[in-house]
Amino acid sequence: MLRDEYDIENLNPRKNPYSNRVKKQNTINIDRETIEYFKSQSESLGIPYQTLINLHLSDCVASKRKLRMEWK
Repeated sequence: MLRDEYDIENLNPRKNPYSNRVKKQNTINIDRETIEYFKSQSESLGIPYQTLINLHLSDCVASKRKLRMEWK
């Protein structure tokens, strides 16, 4: 049986442990070849390509990988 009212303040609220992992929608320009690369990888792995891109970028952040660029 449901109550008509609940005392929300005394429910012992806890912080969501996954709240810092909430994704935010973003729009970025990525060249077609890069998208096609991740799409082909995603088909063989069975992971959506956007998830695969996010996993790769998250790995770069976790390992503090620095971008190296060489102009030729």
